[in-house]
Amino acid sequence: MNYVEYIRGYVKDNPIILNGVSVLIFNEKNKILLQRRTYPKKNWGLPGGLMEMGESMEETGAREVFEETGLEVKELKLMNVYSGKELYMHLPNNHKFYLVNAVYYTKKYKGTLQVDNIEGSELKFFSLNELPEYMVVSHKRFIKDYMELENR
Repeated sequence: MNYVEYIRGYVKDNPIILNGVSVLIFNEKNKILLQRRTYPKKNWGLPGGLMEMGESMEETGAREVFEETGLEVKELKLMNVYSGKELYMHLPNNHKFYLVNAVYYTKKYKGTLQVDNIEGSELKFFSLNELPEYMVVSHKRFIKDYMELENR
């Protein structure tokens, strides 16, 4: 049983706080990897997900990236931690939570892209100035913040 299922057994559908990770992965052309997500339906977003008990944030990021993309990431660098009412989620299954999300970036990875077909239907590298129109709103913010950080 995963942590979310475990805690939901106690709190049911009441709001909780969950920890998550998103990872910005850049290829040699400085293009960013995005995943066409299952939820929010058909929106593009970053690989990542929720922390399991006993994991570090870096381990969560590496595990989630591997599960969703088939890539093994190395040298994750912490960009920022995001939290607050902007990261409130109300899922179709009526689960509600506030996300505390650590965002990492890396250019170091190995492996071959493999779509998991559970959390996403497509993986693609995009130029930072040609991002898709339909994206997870918070992920757009993370990418924008990264671009500002790189331009300092």
